[in-house]
Amino acid sequence: MRPVDLAREHGLSTQAVRNYESAGILPPAGRTAAGHRVYTPLHATALRAFLSLAAGHGHATATAIMQAVNRGAVDEALRLIDESHGRLLEDRRTLEAVDAALRDLVPAPPPEPGGVHIGALARRLGVRPATLRKWEKAGLVSPRRDPRTGYRVYGAADVRDARLVHQLRRGGYLLEQIAPLIAQVRAAGGVEPLESAIRGWRERLSARGRAMLAGAAGLHAYLRAREG
Repeated sequence: MRPVDLAREHGLSTQAVRNYESAGILPPAGRTAAGHRVYTPLHATALRAFLSLAAGHGHATATAIMQAVNRGAVDEALRLIDESHGRLLEDRRTLEAVDAALRDLVPAPPPEPGGVHIGALARRLGVRPATLRKWEKAGLVSPRRDPRTGYRVYGAADVRDARLVHQLRRGGYLLEQIAPLIAQVRAAGGVEPLESAIRGWRERLSARGRAMLAGAAGLHAYLRAREG
């Protein structure tokens, strides 16, 4: 079949198909006497496998998987798939940790007028003041300073962030893993708006998992075609 025939099935340009071949995503095409590319059903199966893999694993990983298969390194391709599944599992664990941390945030007592100082907040959370200073250094809490005394003063948002950090730390998460989650809370304006974000996050992870299943089926079909 011609490049245009292979491209048309997937709404691609013929140049995209040629680029995929040049990148090693597709096996090398045969040539006519005039030098025109000739693709076979094997190439069509390879292209379907790549596109289905890309939907679940991303373009870069899908490219590496197909390149490995086309040079005969099937074990390497399978390792790349395993690593990608591992990242999905880690993303699921992070989601569940955030969800659990938000659910465990019992209603906080009204903040004291003017905020609370580090010692009072540390006692409330059951941590040392040094821990709060460490969280501040990591950018997880941002108390203001009393201009008269220089003492740290934690407002309502700071207390919320500290409580969420505390829950996530109890779940075993590292500060560098918590930082982007706290940033999301701040961007959302609190934990309540994150409920819909978490639902969307869970839906995206489920869609990614299903896409990975489709990618596995596509790759399996390609491997069988190569063996045949």
